[in-house]
Amino acid sequence: MILPIVSYGNPILKKKTLEIGKSYPNLNELIENMFETMYAAPGVGLAAPQIGLSIRLFIVDANGYSDENNPELDSFKKAFINAQIIEEEGEEWLFNEGCLSFPKLREDILRKPKIHIQYFDENFEYHDEWFDGIPARIIQHEYDHTDGIVFVDRLSNLKKQLIKGKLNDIITGNVEVSYKIKFAKKKK
Repeated sequence: MILPIVSYGNPILKKKTLEIGKSYPNLNELIENMFETMYAAPGVGLAAPQIGLSIRLFIVDANGYSDENNPELDSFKKAFINAQIIEEEGEEWLFNEGCLSFPKLREDILRKPKIHIQYFDENFEYHDEWFDGIPARIIQHEYDHTDGIVFVDRLSNLKKQLIKGKLNDIITGNVEVSYKIKFAKKKK
């Protein structure tokens, strides 16, 4: 089932989320619905707060970045439950990011290239792994959502001022969207 994505301005996007247990109701169905929602949007990651749930769950599928230089991304599809980033390494690099909760907005964001993360998958199997490059970037973006951080929080105050009009348009729904979305305020 395709779920509506909540837009910037909804307070749930700014809340730190709660851990869940393996008995969380309909967890596998929720994860399937999140993938279906993400693909319909289309995106490469989706966090539970973006569909209105304040839980530590996000999904990623880096297939959209797969090419002859990065064939491993073709099969990089994962669910992350109760994830904790333990460490980030390397020199920060800029990459142009977007977010399904911020339709039509893309910005260059600095992030470290390598992360150490511990998490449970959809079968509640424990993982302790390192990721780098594009997978690390996607994971960091979605992980931020579970900590109540949105990608524009990583911009300078000047840059935030420069895009203030675009942010207001997103809050009020004055932006064209091709996917199911729930704006924070009604259109004017």
